[in-house]
Amino acid sequence: MLKLVAFDMDGTLVDVGSSWRVVHDHFGDHNDEGLRKFLANEIDDLEFIRSDVRIWQRHAPELSVFDLEVILDRVPLMPGAPELVRAIRARGARTAIISGGIDLLARRVAKELGIDVALANGLRVTAQGRLTGEGIVRVPIHGKEGVLGMLQEQLGVRPEETASVGNSEIDVGLFRRSRVGVAFLPEDDAVRRAATAVVTERNLARVLDALTGFPTR
Repeated sequence: MLKLVAFDMDGTLVDVGSSWRVVHDHFGDHNDEGLRKFLANEIDDLEFIRSDVRIWQRHAPELSVFDLEVILDRVPLMPGAPELVRAIRARGARTAIISGGIDLLARRVAKELGIDVALANGLRVTAQGRLTGEGIVRVPIHGKEGVLGMLQEQLGVRPEETASVGNSEIDVGLFRRSRVGVAFLPEDDAVRRAATAVVTERNLARVLDALTGFPTR
């Protein structure tokens, strides 16, 4: 029986590819160099976050968590997301977000959709809410499999009782810890090959067709 469905956020539950990039776009900037260094293993997840914040603070030295909330509040849910999560909850399964994105958005999405657990990366702030430049890594970009494993342990749920939904190669780790792995609007063939089901329609509710074996209530 499926007792847990774990979701990626960026490009899956929300209709943007990267919540970090949303903030860069707001300032008309980018972090291509940080991304290059991260992919080349020259910097780790924490330094990648620091490099993002340094760019933002060049435009807004007093940038606060409240400013980020305003920017991220404009990020739309993926079409079909409310219907899918509502159907999963009605069938008695738990839901979780496991994302390398920004936790401010993950918490907002979890609240709007009624998702039980939201795990994402954060930003350290002062008592007044101003960004310090430091980050909080809860979900390493290449470590989603381990994060899902810890969550399964905490909830008493086995991999064979788990489904996961994601769109990129970094979500393949979620698929490996799940009986069902759904590639939603997959970015490349590697994601398709790792999944047990593929959804190419921009409607997250279609994922429900791939999820069978929920608890009976």
